[in-house]
Amino acid sequence: MKRTLFFAISLMAVLLLPQPACAVLKEANLKQTLAILREEITERHQEIQQETAKRQQINDNIRKQVRTIIQRSSQNGLMLYSQKQDYIFDLTYACHEATELYHDYGSTVRPFNKVLGQLNSEINRYDSLIVVLQKMPVMVLDDKSRTDRNVCLTLATDLKKQLTEQAEDIIKYQQFFDNVGANLKEMNDYAIEKYNTIQSSIFVNGDETYFSILSSLGQHIKDTSESVAEKYKPKKHSISQWDGRIVFGLFLMIAFYALLALGLNVLFFRYVLPKKYQNEEFLKKRPCITLATSVVTFAIILGILKAFVSQSFFQMASSLLVEYAWLLGVILISMLLRMNGDEIKSGFKIYTPIIVMSFIVIAFRIILIPNELVNLIFPPILLLCALWQWHVIRKYDDKTPRSDTFYTYITLTIFVISVVCSWMGYTLLSVQLLIWWVMELTCIQSITCLLFWLKIYEEKHDIENAKLAKKWFYNLMTQVIVPVLGVVTFLFSIYWAADVFNLTDMTWKVFNYQFVDEPNIKISILRLAIVIILYFVFRYFSRLCKTLLKEQLQKSGGDNWRSKDMMGKNIIQILIWGTFLFLALSILHIGNKWLMVIAGGLSTGIGFAMKDILENIYYGISLMTGRIHIGDTILCDGVLGTVKSISYTSTMVEVEDGSVMAFQNSQLFTKNYKNLTKNHGWELTVIPVGVSYGTNIPKVREWLTEECSKLDCFDKSKGVKVYFAGFGDSSVDLKVKCWIDVRNRYVANSKIHECIYDTLNKHGVEIPFPQRDLHVITDNAEQK
Repeated sequence: MKRTLFFAISLMAVLLLPQPACAVLKEANLKQTLAILREEITERHQEIQQETAKRQQINDNIRKQVRTIIQRSSQNGLMLYSQKQDYIFDLTYACHEATELYHDYGSTVRPFNKVLGQLNSEINRYDSLIVVLQKMPVMVLDDKSRTDRNVCLTLATDLKKQLTEQAEDIIKYQQFFDNVGANLKEMNDYAIEKYNTIQSSIFVNGDETYFSILSSLGQHIKDTSESVAEKYKPKKHSISQWDGRIVFGLFLMIAFYALLALGLNVLFFRYVLPKKYQNEEFLKKRPCITLATSVVTFAIILGILKAFVSQSFFQMASSLLVEYAWLLGVILISMLLRMNGDEIKSGFKIYTPIIVMSFIVIAFRIILIPNELVNLIFPPILLLCALWQWHVIRKYDDKTPRSDTFYTYITLTIFVISVVCSWMGYTLLSVQLLIWWVMELTCIQSITCLLFWLKIYEEKHDIENAKLAKKWFYNLMTQVIVPVLGVVTFLFSIYWAADVFNLTDMTWKVFNYQFVDEPNIKISILRLAIVIILYFVFRYFSRLCKTLLKEQLQKSGGDNWRSKDMMGKNIIQILIWGTFLFLALSILHIGNKWLMVIAGGLSTGIGFAMKDILENIYYGISLMTGRIHIGDTILCDGVLGTVKSISYTSTMVEVEDGSVMAFQNSQLFTKNYKNLTKNHGWELTVIPVGVSYGTNIPKVREWLTEECSKLDCFDKSKGVKVYFAGFGDSSVDLKVKCWIDVRNRYVANSKIHECIYDTLNKHGVEIPFPQRDLHVITDNAEQK
C-alpha cells in the first residue's frame, strides 16, 4: 500500500476533526458563559466552512487511493492465482507481493477506526450540547443571552450535521476497505499455503535426482527448451514488462553501467590520482582497490536509476544487484584492510569461486528462471565451482592469512554439501544454502574487519595495562558488540538469504516456531538468541562492576580491601546473574508451576546434597565479615600460609613452599587456627641457648642483648629479652625472646640464630654439647 494513502488519512484526521476550541469553563454567570460559547463556536463554524476546499481535495485523494487499492489487489490476485507450481521463483515472488500487500493494508486502514471513533465522540458532544441549549429556560435570560443561546444552538446543530456527514463518508470507505481486506486475506492465506508447499519442496520432497535427469537427458533438454520459450518469448498482442527482449535490453543497460563504473575508476587510479600516493604497496593493491570502488560506484548508479525508472523488472533487478554489490564490496574492502600487497592477489583468487557462484544465483533470481532449467544446469555448474574452489585452496592456502584460509575451507565444505544436495534432487536447497553462506561470509568479513581495528586500537593504547576509564569501550566492543554481532548476523544472514527468494515470511515463522511449546515453557530460535545476547550483556556488566569496585577499593586503601573486594564481587554476581536468570525465565515463559514441580520433586535430594554447600556458604559469609581478611597469615593444622581468596565454599591459602591449599569454610571456621596478622603482624619467637657451666651469665646476657638489638628483623619497640631458663644436663640454659615479622619469620629466625652463634664465639663462650660417660664392668670370675 502506498504511503500517500496513509498520509491522506492522517491529514483528514487533522483537518476534519473539530478542535477543542468550542469549550468553555465556569464563568461568572450564565450570561457570560453563553457569550463566550457563542464566540468560540462561531469561530469553529467559520473554520470548518473555510476547510471545505481542503476536505474536497482530501476526498479526491482518497478516491484515487481507493482506485489504487482496487488495481493493486486485482493485479496481485491475477499474478498470484496464475502462477504455475513448477515456477518456484515466480511463485515465491507472487506470494511475497500478496503477503506484503496484506500486511501494508492492515497498517494503512487502521487510522480509519481511530478517526471514526473521534468523530462519533464529537457528534455525541455536540448532541449533548444541543440538548442543553434546547432545554435551557428562556424566561431567565435577557435579550442578548437569548440571542447568544439561539446562535449557539443553530451553529451546534449545523456542526453536528457536518460531522455526521463526514462520519458517514468514513463508514462508507471503511466498509469498502473491509471488503478489500477480505479479498487480501484470502490471497494471503493462499500465499501461506503455497509457502508451505515451497518449503516442503525445498527441505523435504525435492525433485528427481540428477542421475535420473542424465539418464533421459534428451527429453529433459526438450522440456526445458519448451519452458524457456514459453516463459521468455514475446507476446503477440501485448507488451509485457517481463518480455524477454525488454529483460535482455535492461541487462545490457545494467552491464553498460557496470563497465562505465569500472572504466571511470580505472581512469581515476591510473591517470588522475597524484603519483605521490601511488607507492609500491598501493600499486600492488591497485587492482583490488579499483574493483572495490567500481562496485561501490556501480551500486550508487543503480540506486540513482532505481529512483527514476519505474519498470518492475528493473526495480527488482537493481535491488538485488545493489545487495550483491554490497556483498562483494565488503569482501574486497575487508581484504584491502587486512592484507598486504603480496597477499591480496591470492586472497582475491580464493574468494573468486564463491563470488562467481553467488552472482549466478542472483542472476537466476533476477530472471526468475524456470525450475527445469535450474535442475538441468545448476548441479554441473556447482560441481565445477566446487572443483575450482578446491584448486585455488591448494594453490594459495599458504599465501593468505590463516583466517581467510579457514573461511575458504568452510566455503569448500558448503560447496560439497550443495553439490550433494543438488545431485540428490534438492536443487533449491543447495541454492538457498549457497546464498546463505555468501550473506554469512559477508557478515563474518565485516566482523573480521572490526576485530582487526580493535587489535590495532589495543596495541596503540596498551589496553592490557590501562585503567578502566580507557578500556571500557574496548571491553564493550570485544565482550558485547562482537559476540552479539555473531549471533545477530547468523540469523540476519538466514533472513537476508530468504529475502532474495521472497521467503522472509516463512523464515520469520521458522524463527518464531515454538519447538518446545508447553504451558510452562516455550523455546524458539528467536527466544534462545535473545537469551544468548542477554548473557553477553550481563557478563560485561558483571565484569565492569567488579573492576569498578576493585579500583575504588584500591584508591580508598585499607588493609582489608581485598576481603571487601571479594565480598563485593560475590554480591555483584548474585545481583546481576540473578537478574539475568529472572529475565531468561521470563523470555522462555518458564512458569512458577513448572519450577515448583521440579523443586518439589528434587527438594529432598537437593537438601541432602547441598547440606555441606549451604554450611560452607554460611561460614564463608561469616569469615568474609571480618574474621579473616585476604592477605592474613594463618596457622592451621600445622600449615602456615597467606590467605589468597575467600569464596562462599572454600578459602584458598598459599603455603610458604609456594603450593596452594583449599580449606572448606566449615572446617576452617570450627578449627582452632591462628591468625598471626589479625592484630599487629608480629610473632613472639623464643630461641633456646646453652652455655657451659662456669660461664658468667650476666655478661652473656649483656652481650646477646647488645648484639641482637643491632638487627633489623624484629620489633624495636619491644626489644630483645634474655632469660635464665634453667640447669640442663650439659649446659646452663638461656632463652632469647623477641617479636619478629610473621611474613619473614624464617629469615628473622635465621639472622637471630646466626647473631647468637657469632656473639658466643666472639667472646670465647663455650657452647657445650651432650656428653655421656660409659663405665665398663668386667666379670673377674669369667676372666679367671
